Amino acid sequence: MTTRLALKPQQTLSSRPMKTPTSRPVVLCLSGHDPSGGAGLQADIEALLAQSCHAAPAVTALTVQNTVNVHDFRVLDREWVLAQANAIIDDLPVAAVKLGMLGSVEMVETVLLIMQRLPGVPLVCDPVLRAGGGGALGKDEVGYAMRERLFAVSTIATPNLPEARILAELPEGTPDQCAEKLLPHIQHLLITGGHGDEHEVHNRLYSRDGSRHTFTCQRLPGSYHGSGCTLASTLAGRLAIGEELVSAVKTALDYTWRTLRDAEQPGHGQFVPRRLPLDFC
Repeated sequence: MTTRLALKPQQTLSSRPMKTPTSRPVVLCLSGHDPSGGAGLQADIEALLAQSCHAAPAVTALTVQNTVNVHDFRVLDREWVLAQANAIIDDLPVAAVKLGMLGSVEMVETVLLIMQRLPGVPLVCDPVLRAGGGGALGKDEVGYAMRERLFAVSTIATPNLPEARILAELPEGTPDQCAEKLLPHIQHLLITGGHGDEHEVHNRLYSRDGSRHTFTCQRLPGSYHGSGCTLASTLAGRLAIGEELVSAVKTALDYTWRTLRDAEQPGHGQFVPRRLPLDFC
């Protein structure tokens, strides 16, 4: 028996509106999956939606974590990550790339292969080495590989101070000391604050040409799961739409602060940034 689909007059094929190409910039996200939804690829997607960008997420690692801490992780085979990224690049006009958790030296090399297909595309590197709860998301040798290999093709890296100290191999280093060690490897470096007892948070942008900018914001109570992912993704989105770097950094910091101000605590651990308004649909 043949089944026929009857179309209502107002739904005839000829009267349907034509689909048009998206005008939203595409950001390729190479990050890990956080099943709690607070960090990782879900944070990337939500933050990029808020910047009117289209997130194209490629999974680099799977984690066992929640808002309390990370318990385990598994880095995907490089062939799977390359296949995901190549499928995106073959189809979508990538305007920026955001890196999150890589988890292994091999994954650092995989990103270098991917970036060979995207010359001139801005790359925001969030060197995820520790979870918000303190658990490791890669050995320190991953940080060394990022510094020595990956920073050369990155536009900017966005470590917090503990991560900057690992990257610079300066366990007690100040932001200025870490920047001095890292700037020979990268054009721009944003070292975020908030890990001490200061009343105001100082986020410092260093550039290889010697210019420096400090962005100060009010310190908020509590600790947050996914703030670094939110910041880096937002910055990648701002660069994708063509915003100048210093302005893009300020916009990303302001937006991230608002997501923390409005954060919620869905579990028993850290607060999760509210990256989208409650009435978002």
